[in-house]
Amino acid sequence: MTEGKRAEARIGRPRVDDRLRLMTNMPGRYHLEKWPSTNDKTPYFACRVQRISPMTMSIAAPIGGEIGDWVTAHFEEFGVLRGQITRPMGFGFTMSLDMSEAERERLAAHVQWLEQHKNFEVSENRRYRRITPKDPQSTIILADGVMIDCFVIDISMTGAAVSADLEVTIGMPMALGTVVGRVVRMLDPGFAIEFVTRVDFDSLEHKLICPRSELRRRLLENA
Repeated sequence: MTEGKRAEARIGRPRVDDRLRLMTNMPGRYHLEKWPSTNDKTPYFACRVQRISPMTMSIAAPIGGEIGDWVTAHFEEFGVLRGQITRPMGFGFTMSLDMSEAERERLAAHVQWLEQHKNFEVSENRRYRRITPKDPQSTIILADGVMIDCFVIDISMTGAAVSADLEVTIGMPMALGTVVGRVVRMLDPGFAIEFVTRVDFDSLEHKLICPRSELRRRLLENA
């Protein structure tokens, strides 16, 4: 093929259609590349894809960044995705995806397949049933009363898995939302909290999923 025909082929090649979007709730983990590593360990936090297209991705995340910050995210379904923050959100951000045209085409094909097979979110059965809350944004209250925003990975009647910008130790007391517990295990990323008393299953999300403004309102009402 001559150079002229190659150029015509490139010009005539259809671009990836960014209107192809998948609304999802897929778990993963991420880090801002500007964060320094400590003890040769990169700080990762849990997140969830809320929307993904061949060009951009919006994720719910406990720690945000500034426009232009580089992010590396890992998802079982999509692998490693890297890009720059284009819009901070209240609890997360939207990022552009830095990839070659071939990688973008593969992502587009996978997004289309997932859109046609929306049965990949499967509940797990455990000794005490764990659920993934619809809204992962909540608040931790430390023993001194300090409130910290957190990302709730999953919850059960006896405990929760949480990710937050917080250094914790085993046995450390804290409340998740309105439920008191203590740290019992370190996770990658995050940590596990065991509740002091078991929470009724039907009230799990109501008691545990409390963004800071909502938690303050409830505490004032009960004061």
